[in-house]
Amino acid sequence: MIRPDLAATLVAAVATLATFAAPTARADDAAAGGERTALLIRNATVHTGVAGAAPSPGTDVLVQGGRIAAIGKGLAAPTGARVVDAKGRPVTPGVFGGLTRIGLEEIGLDSANGDHSQRLGQMRPEFDVTQAWNPDAQSMVVHRNNGVTFTVLTPGSASGGSIVAGQGGPASLAGREALAARAMFVDLGGDANDLSGGSRAAQFMLLRQAVVEARAPNLVMVHDERLLSPSGRQVLLDFLKGGGVFVFDVDRAVDIRRTIDFVQAEKLRAVIRGGAEAWRVATELAAARIPVFLDPLENLPSSFDAVGATMYNAARLDAAGVTVGIALRSAGVYQAGKMRQAAGNAVAHGLPWTAAFAAITRVPAEVFGAGERFGTLAPGRIADLVMWSGDPLEVSTVAELVVADGQLQSGVSRHTLLRDRYLERVRRGEAR
Repeated sequence: MIRPDLAATLVAAVATLATFAAPTARADDAAAGGERTALLIRNATVHTGVAGAAPSPGTDVLVQGGRIAAIGKGLAAPTGARVVDAKGRPVTPGVFGGLTRIGLEEIGLDSANGDHSQRLGQMRPEFDVTQAWNPDAQSMVVHRNNGVTFTVLTPGSASGGSIVAGQGGPASLAGREALAARAMFVDLGGDANDLSGGSRAAQFMLLRQAVVEARAPNLVMVHDERLLSPSGRQVLLDFLKGGGVFVFDVDRAVDIRRTIDFVQAEKLRAVIRGGAEAWRVATELAAARIPVFLDPLENLPSSFDAVGATMYNAARLDAAGVTVGIALRSAGVYQAGKMRQAAGNAVAHGLPWTAAFAAITRVPAEVFGAGERFGTLAPGRIADLVMWSGDPLEVSTVAELVVADGQLQSGVSRHTLLRDRYLERVRRGEAR
């Protein structure tokens, strides 16, 4: 048996950790899945996320049939509705999880459970990771409990792949199907040298050849050394015609300039991902209307491509008129929980609060073609919202109520069940 004094210490420690781990499940919560009972949240400070809209204190939000029925003051509760008094706490759109492998990978050490990259040894733009998405992955409920309700599924390059990693797209962490693939991911810079013959000089050469093949599929080539399959040419052509956005993973300022030149020459819709030195070319990015999804926690150079990395990157880009989104450097399954912290760090280094919160809600939803589904609150939309214990950009704040894909989430996961199981043992003095 554990000593009484140590048991008391353990109880306090575990209880403190539990506060930050996930919301405590209520007795009337469904242990699995969600519920669509009408929900009225009263007296909240509502952040609709709409550009230019100020927070609205003392406001109610009514959810019926899985959709936001009304937002206003003094709303009447329908018969049988669950009523929650927010007592002034913030209610916001659900948070973006980043450009991630959530639902594409369970355990990184098990290659059989990692479906985010292909190793076919050639450029395959038709590779679409949304086809491998698993809505029952264990990470889903963990992130939902912490207020993360949507992500953009992201393919990754691997040894044997190519600089064109493939397609990805938005997905609700409470939905059963991913949205249609709407983004083509391209890796550039020093990190992609092994995928382009050992030199970044070959990267735009390969991209231009791929574009030529897609735009002129019947063109006779020397030795017929084609990069793309027939289906790959068709998919790439659809994107070149505006069927989706190209996401260029690039950091070095000069490489970003070359990317801008390529984008403008081919008239592409584009996003810069990473952009460690993007602040150095902020004027050019603003003029080209290219959004940047960056990691505000990045301060020290991780490579020679990121010598100019700084935590003021987001603030400087925003001041120059660049649309800023937030996506952590790692696409790992369990990184989404740091998104709010990253946004808060950006605020601490000069980014306005409203811009930082938009960077993890409205901006990614709009950029990746899901603005009608995520990122803002409005009557008629599928309910996707969170009630927070405090400022959502403070690390001590927790999600106290989550509605995702129109369903009120239970707050129960394997993590919370294990926490409660062993916390009870500690309280009884049975822990060893």
